[in-house]
Amino acid sequence: MTTLKKLDEAVSSAHTFFVANPHHLQMREDIEKYRRMAGVKAESFRDLEALPHWVAYEAGVHHYGMDDYQPAVAKLEESLSEALLALEDCRALCEGLRDEEEDKEEEMQLGLYEAIAAHYIQVLKCRQQCILSIATKPGRVSSIEDFIPSHFDLLQFAYDKVGNHTAAAECAATYLLFYPSDEVMLGKLKQYQAEVGEETPIAARKSIHLYVKRSLMEKKLIYYAVEHLGESFNDPESWTPEEVIPESLKEKYKEDQEKQNLKATDMQHQDQREPLPFEGITITMDSQQLNGSQRVVLDRVLTESECKDILRLAKAAGGTGDGYRGRRSPHTPHEKFEGLTVLKALQLAEEGAVNWRDAKLLLQASEKSRKIVESYFTPGKDLHFSFTHLVCRTAAEGEQEGRMDLSHPVHADNCLLDPEGNTCWKEPPAYIYRDYREASHFGTAQVRPKCGRLVAFSSGGENPHGVWAVTRGRRCAIALWYTLSPEHAEQERVQAEELMRQKEREQEPSHPDDKENVSTGHNHRDSPEPPVPKGRARSTSRRTKTDLESGVQSTRQRARDEF
Repeated sequence: MTTLKKLDEAVSSAHTFFVANPHHLQMREDIEKYRRMAGVKAESFRDLEALPHWVAYEAGVHHYGMDDYQPAVAKLEESLSEALLALEDCRALCEGLRDEEEDKEEEMQLGLYEAIAAHYIQVLKCRQQCILSIATKPGRVSSIEDFIPSHFDLLQFAYDKVGNHTAAAECAATYLLFYPSDEVMLGKLKQYQAEVGEETPIAARKSIHLYVKRSLMEKKLIYYAVEHLGESFNDPESWTPEEVIPESLKEKYKEDQEKQNLKATDMQHQDQREPLPFEGITITMDSQQLNGSQRVVLDRVLTESECKDILRLAKAAGGTGDGYRGRRSPHTPHEKFEGLTVLKALQLAEEGAVNWRDAKLLLQASEKSRKIVESYFTPGKDLHFSFTHLVCRTAAEGEQEGRMDLSHPVHADNCLLDPEGNTCWKEPPAYIYRDYREASHFGTAQVRPKCGRLVAFSSGGENPHGVWAVTRGRRCAIALWYTLSPEHAEQERVQAEELMRQKEREQEPSHPDDKENVSTGHNHRDSPEPPVPKGRARSTSRRTKTDLESGVQSTRQRARDEF
């Protein structure tokens, strides 16, 4: 394209290819070159193959995540409409001729009626697979589960937020067409019915009712062929009622479902998870909602006040913090990196460079997080700190335009990630002894920074992760790594805890009469110890608006410090 001097077409072609192949390094470099070229405008970066329903869906989810519910409703409705049209287009293409080679082979083995039946079953199975086609974003290998139902899950909440309870009730009723026994949605429907009045009739959308009815009819025919004609079928939808499956196939179906659940949930402690050790903490997203295994997002681990105190510590110690080998930033030149270990924080507090209470809070907050992760992932097993690091990244002035890099590239913690070979080699220089850690983002799931939010996951190749670029403002987080191997425990932390004990001994009252006053002063001046473990907080459901979505800060706020 560039040799023909058609720069705009070249840019849009490169961008289109890059959207579908986001890991292509050469194209990434080409995109960066185009951004620096004179005459290239932002609107030149067009995806020529963008699918209408995906454009609308991503816009809708973005507005939803920003708590902008009115535009979220509009875009999600547009996405749903376009997705259903795309589904019909896909289904129409299923009725074409079969592969000629297959036809010849079957003609030799089957009679006329058998061949007709085989072709019809093939068409039905093709139609059923169309939902996977429209639910898979170009350039991705996996689809969004429950793509159609999830629209109504999001819409019922968004409509409620804009005050349209009738539409919210309709969307809840429509969602129940797929999962009629969903207790959370049944409760929401009851709530909406009470708000609009018991006399107001609530019905699911007719188009979706017909969609479900048609899909179930096709599934019944396919399962009959599986049972009697030796066909095979991998049902692409998880909402298929059990009664649709023949009795002779249910056992195999259950085994297949269990295998899928192993990939999507933490089977190690599924239905056996112990209560979280602190009151008030909410499970915002579990492994299934994060599209993987051994993953969790929890909120309210720290209070707003505690976040501000730790941010104050980061700001005060920033000039003397620990980076990586003295480099301005270990992963990108577009950001300023500042880091602080717990030992360094306490040493600075001793020198009077930072507030002692803030340094102590960093030690306590990290220990509280360890107990939570240990309780959630490894009940009965001790987790040890491998490394504790308060890190801040600040966008460099004048170096953000056209950035294509990440704040921290996608990687795994205890193995060497090989994207091309789809493997992860557990060998040095990877930290092979690390078992769990906390961070901000996942491969196929995105988690926004938020005060007091804890994101934890296992450290192996099952959880490659990275961090989006900081293009303005400052982002801070406490990065924590854990190990099940005591021999790899963090030695600096042992020194930090001893330094803390020594400081507290020095603060003990020297006269009995002073004990009450000193103790009272300590409780008010120093950050309190982590609260006494209590009963488990109730998990939040994505259908009642998780903190991941409701707590997203405004654009103006995100330009400031984030914890």
